[in-house]
Amino acid sequence: MKKTVLMLILIAVLLGNTSAVLAQKPVLTVAGDAAFVPFEFVDEKNQIVGFDVDLAKAIGEAMGYEVVYLNLAWDGLIPSLINKNIDMIASGMSITEERAKQVNFSDPYFTSVLTIVVHQNNNSIKTLDDLAGKSVAVQINTTGDFAASDIPGVKISRYNTVPEALQNIAIGIVDAAVIDLPVAEAFFAANPHAPLKHVGKVSEDDFFGLAMRKEDTELLEKVNAALAQIKADGTYDQIYDKWFSGN
Repeated sequence: MKKTVLMLILIAVLLGNTSAVLAQKPVLTVAGDAAFVPFEFVDEKNQIVGFDVDLAKAIGEAMGYEVVYLNLAWDGLIPSLINKNIDMIASGMSITEERAKQVNFSDPYFTSVLTIVVHQNNNSIKTLDDLAGKSVAVQINTTGDFAASDIPGVKISRYNTVPEALQNIAIGIVDAAVIDLPVAEAFFAANPHAPLKHVGKVSEDDFFGLAMRKEDTELLEKVNAALAQIKADGTYDQIYDKWFSGN
């Protein structure tokens, strides 16, 4: 009798474990540099949150995947992807010809532009041309970095994060920073007393894409299909409103 009971318990445990395995979703490992408010950042609860994080999770859900989002340094994102440490980058990454030589990009999921941030007392810098001969802070290997580097006589100071770049304007180490306008607006919303201001749009539209390995063409197709799905069913709009409309 005891043997029978033990056997039934063992079978139940085995069946339970089997069900859990069968119910488990495949995992999609996504990464971003969590110092890019409001796209990805670490909140007061030490959780990685933001537009890109919610977007990646919504895409994963539409695909039937469980998304694990990791915080990696910006300059290490593409190497980590190529080395198969992650499956996808969701980090406000602009689609450029140079990056497209290394990775496949999804369809664009966000349209941005660049702006210039200066000290609140600076009224002489209003366009990219005004940065000639100035000292300019940028986040390394971003479109802000690329745009500033094309300006004659500019002295570039490269930082790992946008907050570092902006801090160095406030303390007078650099004259300005070139960053994405939505990031600047989020910074000023969170830091209304910062002695800084931005000058508005200074570039053509810039399109963000989700990056995947060149060989992962099936994943690219699934991601594009899921992105189209969440745009069609209103999920994308809900995520956008959460992070950019104050809703």
